[in-house]
Amino acid sequence: MKIVVLEGSPNKNGSTHILADCFRQGAEGAGHTVEMADVAHADIHPCTGCIHCGYEGPCVQKDDVEGIREKILEADMLVFATPLYYYGMSAQLKTMVDRFCAFNSSIQRKHMKSALLAVAWNSDGWTFDALEAHYKTLVRYLNLQDMGMILGRGCGTPDMTRHSSCTRLAYELGSCLK
Repeated sequence: MKIVVLEGSPNKNGSTHILADCFRQGAEGAGHTVEMADVAHADIHPCTGCIHCGYEGPCVQKDDVEGIREKILEADMLVFATPLYYYGMSAQLKTMVDRFCAFNSSIQRKHMKSALLAVAWNSDGWTFDALEAHYKTLVRYLNLQDMGMILGRGCGTPDMTRHSSCTRLAYELGSCLK
């Protein structure tokens, strides 16, 4: 299976990357191909809502989205990896998701698998409620098959993340994919 991980953290070596890398190791160990797409550092402009794409055509903006689009449409699974910023996904990942506008139908027709990998400093039980709801809405709208969520509560620093059970859980999620 081909998997694309959309990494949405501006911190290149932070907790989000640690979780995404553990997932990658597990998935590759199970024989899958994993491509990490660093959408946080890619040249991605916000959707302008111009609808020039007709919701399924080329976007008028010429940035890194076209290459990422190709990777997504060649994949069998899409993984959203993000730090929790004000109880939602990072702006960098959200900017990429908003650009799905130009290829929603193509994603919907693929019936891809998906997963969510997220980290937060906060460890309260309700910490991920809004992000979970958003992710579940994306899963429903894009006709994705949710394979799981790893929600790293109390993973505010790389050291905290490395010493949490989330790294093992992310690895196991990747390794158990069929």
